[in-house]
Amino acid sequence: MNAGNTVFSQLMSLIPDYELRKCIDRYRGDFHARRFTCRDQFLVMSYAQLTSSASLRSIEAQLTAFNSKLYHAGLKVMPKSTLADMNEKKDWRIYQDYAMVLVERAKVLYKDEYYRLGIDNMVYAFDSSTINLCLHLCPWAKFHHDKGAFKMHTLIDVKNNIPNFIMLTPGNVHDTQAMDSLPVEAGAYYLMDKGYVDFDRLFRLFQQQKAYFVTRAKDNMKYSVFEAREVDRQTGVISDESISLTGLFTAKKYPDLLRLVVYEDFAQNVVYRFLTNDFTLEAITIAELYRERWTIETFFKWIKQHLHIKTFYGTSQNAVFTQIWIAICDYLLLIIALKMYHIEQNLYIFSNVIGQVLFERTPLNELFDKPIINQNPEDDRQLSLW
Repeated sequence: MNAGNTVFSQLMSLIPDYELRKCIDRYRGDFHARRFTCRDQFLVMSYAQLTSSASLRSIEAQLTAFNSKLYHAGLKVMPKSTLADMNEKKDWRIYQDYAMVLVERAKVLYKDEYYRLGIDNMVYAFDSSTINLCLHLCPWAKFHHDKGAFKMHTLIDVKNNIPNFIMLTPGNVHDTQAMDSLPVEAGAYYLMDKGYVDFDRLFRLFQQQKAYFVTRAKDNMKYSVFEAREVDRQTGVISDESISLTGLFTAKKYPDLLRLVVYEDFAQNVVYRFLTNDFTLEAITIAELYRERWTIETFFKWIKQHLHIKTFYGTSQNAVFTQIWIAICDYLLLIIALKMYHIEQNLYIFSNVIGQVLFERTPLNELFDKPIINQNPEDDRQLSLW
């Protein structure tokens, strides 16, 4: 019998407990805690995320059914009322801070990954995803009219699929307002859709900070051409121009030159107009950079489909944000495990499988090893004729 640790305990031990302890102590998370601690809450909620448990009652029932296996996984049977109470009262910022610890760990592990565009600078994609809620049950999540929602504003490292910055806000917060909280790095590239075209913020946050942005120009943008460069139309690039804004207000908000690259996607027969403050990369590279923005859409899709946030275990802002941040922690733990254990599987398969084998004692690096099958078994009870 394999006397090793369970798959769940191997996954949860990737970052030492003292890192989580520092986050808990920072917000006095275990003040007056008796039987159950914030660490217990994190483990139980992670179990619920990885197994896609449908409700608090389902979580309690599953843990009770696996009671004999919980000790070696570090889990406890937690009554649903206790878990609900902890989600309501334990500060969600504990798990936000812990997620940032995991981010730093993941960045170290993936720093030497190959990037197809060959750009040495950091490349980030910034976008938001709206997650709907019932406004009657969650009055704090105001969106518009009689609808409730909150937004997950995310900055992701597109080279490694690592979220470097996440901010949760009510749904009525405009996307451009989240730009003010971005950690902008000099020399890095930031990919954003046209909803983030705010020339005042683009100038202050990126141009003046010597960072680069790539976005899409709005159809009503007024400008004059300062310089036109030759392009190779066989690459799909139609034009590459240096422009200056001529709008009454936009010219004051962004007084420097911009670069406008017009590109036709032959596969979809669509023409795109890319706006950037970088004048050094080739025009086709600017177009390819913007294509990398879809990495963040993949991240949002994965978060919604593979971590259980469609059904929330609480209705208060603290409970919802706690569940989201623990889901993000679990995502980071999975990508850390892929690298640390040299697992040759993509994240989607890994996440789907691991929820089914949490109590197995198979080493993570052997989880997907194919069994050796004897193609010509010989029955020892039969006499060989040769």
